[in-house]
Amino acid sequence: MDTGVTVVIDLGKTLSKVSLWDRAGQMLDRQVRPNRPIIDGGLRRLDADGIGDWLIECLSRYSGHPVQRIIPVGHGAGVAALIDGRLAFAPLDYEQAIPDDILAAYRAERDPFAITGSPALPAGLNIGSQLYWLQHLYPRQMAEATLLPWAQYWAWFLTGRAVSEVTSLGCHSDVWSPAIARFSPMATRLGWADRFAPLVGAGDIVGPISDRVANATGLPAGVSVLAGLHDSNAALLAARGYAGIDGQEATVLSTGTWFIAMRLTPDELDLAALPEARDCLVNVDAYGSPVPSARFMGGREIETVIEIDTRQVDIKPDQPLLRAAVPTICANGSMILPTLAPGAGPFPHGHADWVNRPDDWIERRAAACLYAALVADVSLDLIGTREQLLIEGRFAAAEVFVRALASLRPDLRIYIANAQNDVSFGALRLINPALRPDGQLVRAEPLPCDLGTYRHAWRAAIADRNGGPRG
Repeated sequence: MDTGVTVVIDLGKTLSKVSLWDRAGQMLDRQVRPNRPIIDGGLRRLDADGIGDWLIECLSRYSGHPVQRIIPVGHGAGVAALIDGRLAFAPLDYEQAIPDDILAAYRAERDPFAITGSPALPAGLNIGSQLYWLQHLYPRQMAEATLLPWAQYWAWFLTGRAVSEVTSLGCHSDVWSPAIARFSPMATRLGWADRFAPLVGAGDIVGPISDRVANATGLPAGVSVLAGLHDSNAALLAARGYAGIDGQEATVLSTGTWFIAMRLTPDELDLAALPEARDCLVNVDAYGSPVPSARFMGGREIETVIEIDTRQVDIKPDQPLLRAAVPTICANGSMILPTLAPGAGPFPHGHADWVNRPDDWIERRAAACLYAALVADVSLDLIGTREQLLIEGRFAAAEVFVRALASLRPDLRIYIANAQNDVSFGALRLINPALRPDGQLVRAEPLPCDLGTYRHAWRAAIADRNGGPRG
């Protein structure tokens, strides 16, 4: 009988996580490291070396376990360049600003949204914008480098074999055409398509761990490494483990640094009709199918509001206090206007501001949750969400956010699931699609107050102050 265990490495933007899982889908251990960008050559970059050292340390802790496989998961806006078996240069952090002239020249090269499903995003959130700048910074290296997405960089780190994978390439990258499942015309014309490592499936085995990794960690030499996938698509795969979600009309709202709504629908959709300018995009799932999506930087925005308060909005003991603050917030008309993460979300050009800012820190935190629910409500409208919504990830534990969204969307059956490990569990389902999450979906109850008037005032204030749309 196969009793081996699986390691999932989840290299997100804010946190790196390593977890150990048994064959039944039970988590045995979890380790976490905050990510900090490094500054090299005056540029903000991903800390590939620091994460790599930490990853080896984590894996060495599992040398006494019967580890059979490792699955990497990563955020969707990182790209690595390899030459002669090493990084040519540290990957750019996607929050590194790109010079205006470079960005303008790049955008003149972009394919239409209808072809790529990728909106024009700020800084380096389009992988294509990073590649275009890197060609100017490192022309010689880029002409000969092998390119691979962030998740697959870690598959290479562990095995020495370079591959690419479609959920990472199809994530607002500008380098992929979801409808025809091939590289975009721009990526082909500029030579990037030929530079990317060979394409494999997310669940394909890249190879065994290298001798270097085996010797450094004490893991058996035969441990297999899968290609892995984009983190939000891993969350989507986890959600499909629920019988009421897979194959049904449903939207999954993955929450973390980014809040990403991904609509699963049997309907034929005109993906080109999505409003590109409002941070809508087309993801590509682990099966290669296009997924209409909308997103905003909800976790970052909430943390911006509560930074000086230190306590997070998803702490369980604080939930009654945060819920109790909502009627006062509504009565006083205390609200946050978007956008706290400029360039992102459905109001990318909005100028963030408080209306009737509360002095009370609990009220400020609750208002941040209401803000996230209001923005999520707009994002769901943009992709045509209907019937049911599953909220997963860290902020599924923020009751004001979840229950406010239930109040705002009486047309939806809104559910929550495990709030911590859905990304890693989704990666496990690459190995065994029959795995089902523990427990049942829990229906979210609306807050015991009418938020309709509050929403109307919020949207009107946005239109008045920013000259933007009300919804």
